[in-house]
Amino acid sequence: MAKSWRQAALADRHNALGSRLEDWNGMPTAWTYNQSVADEHEVIRTRAGLMDVSGLKKVHVVGPHAEMLIDYATTRDVSLLYPGKSVYASMLNERGHFVDDCVIYRNGPNAFMVVHGSGEGHELLNRGGIGRNVSVLFDDDLQDLSLQGPVAVDFLAEHVPGIRDLPYFHHTQTTLFGKPVMISRTGYTGERGYEIFCKRTDAPLIWDTVLEKGKSMGIIPCSFTALDWLRVESSLLFYPFDHSEMYPFAHQRAGDTLWELGLDFTVSKNKREFRGAAEHFRFQGKERFRIFGVLVDGTRATQAGDTLWVGERQVGVITCGMVSRRAGKSMAIARLDPALAVHGAKLEVRGKDYVLGASSHTLPFDDPEKTKRLAKG
Repeated sequence: MAKSWRQAALADRHNALGSRLEDWNGMPTAWTYNQSVADEHEVIRTRAGLMDVSGLKKVHVVGPHAEMLIDYATTRDVSLLYPGKSVYASMLNERGHFVDDCVIYRNGPNAFMVVHGSGEGHELLNRGGIGRNVSVLFDDDLQDLSLQGPVAVDFLAEHVPGIRDLPYFHHTQTTLFGKPVMISRTGYTGERGYEIFCKRTDAPLIWDTVLEKGKSMGIIPCSFTALDWLRVESSLLFYPFDHSEMYPFAHQRAGDTLWELGLDFTVSKNKREFRGAAEHFRFQGKERFRIFGVLVDGTRATQAGDTLWVGERQVGVITCGMVSRRAGKSMAIARLDPALAVHGAKLEVRGKDYVLGASSHTLPFDDPEKTKRLAKG
């Protein structure tokens, strides 16, 4: 059992499935179950899996200055959001370096929810709210159950009227199995999926009922490690595991730019005022590395920290690797020399006890046009 300062509402369910509940973001989290991660990965790609991602921090930002606070704290123009619409955003420090990512949900004229991972998001919102007419409220009662995969919409359509019409990055207040929930068409898998936000006391009933009623559709519980496999294929970063906090530069402070991480798209068009903006724009064209894909020869999985070489020159490091049983390929996310961040460059992977041929590969590996996430009906 993890020594965490937050409580897991579904701890007994995870323990029954064989999880030791390791810590993530202060929350006891089911990193693995007594089942194959490869099976979990395949289920989410072909049917649907239910995951407990309540370790994400949910922060309500409400009051007359809520929009002003979030607009400064994040890279998005939140004035473009309307109630029921959400957006993925980055958060920077004053040096223009990435410190967190988040999804911003607008629930009303002066009411937002910001959901973020293990970065500094909550602290930055609290700091920015000082002296403003705004409340920043951390909500650990709210649980987040993620139902991801192609049959997720078919299952929910049996219980939530109109769910098929909910567009990508939109959310709705509704009920599920008689309990109040907010359902968001978002997720961290690259599949069409939904996040079910519910009260702590309702989480066990919702978890049990989804698995019971969804069994005939192939829905199973899936662990946190399955997300690593999915994110490699779908090019989804996981702070700090792909960042310089984990892979530091020699003689430099930790910190990566959005240009290096491939997250510059999270800056809204024509937006020039947000924390770290001046430094962010100054860094354009000065990338020290680029996040890029690596396709490995053969079917051996690479490990985080494996190095990438051209001849006797180290040109990068792998941050997360996996072998897709469905595709029959070994692939990885890497921090790569910008000159080699082009499709098809020849590389060599050096691990602890192996050397593998490889080549650079554009991201994402799976569904580059996002047809699954954007599907209608």
